[in-house]
Amino acid sequence: MTQEQETASTGAAGDGDVVVPVGGVPVLWCTDDGPVLDGEQAALDLIGATFGQADLVAVPVARIAPEFFALTSGVAGAVVQKFVNYRVRLAVVGDVSGFVAESTALRDFVREANRGGQTWFVADETELAGRLRR
Repeated sequence: MTQEQETASTGAAGDGDVVVPVGGVPVLWCTDDGPVLDGEQAALDLIGATFGQADLVAVPVARIAPEFFALTSGVAGAVVQKFVNYRVRLAVVGDVSGFVAESTALRDFVREANRGGQTWFVADETELAGRLRR
């Protein structure tokens, strides 16, 4: 996040998580050191932190459980489904190339997700801002 962006602590999801405008959209920007996104309850906690404040949650790869990237675990499906149900968008921010290189299914999932508007895998805030401006 840039210093020019106004930030307001949410205090709900993780201590350092803040709502910031990215590409004109209010985004709950999660820090690297908050609670791990590891299932439905963690997804609901993040979604709850957005109500009335943000339309999208940006979660760094460092804060996502490794099981999320093993599609057979069902974690990714459960998490994404919660975000869809509550109409809150999700962006996974950071380098997922190591996970993608190990799984054809994950590679396909990331590619298809990035074609839509609900869940994205982006390298950084700049890429996220570009997607949000479209």
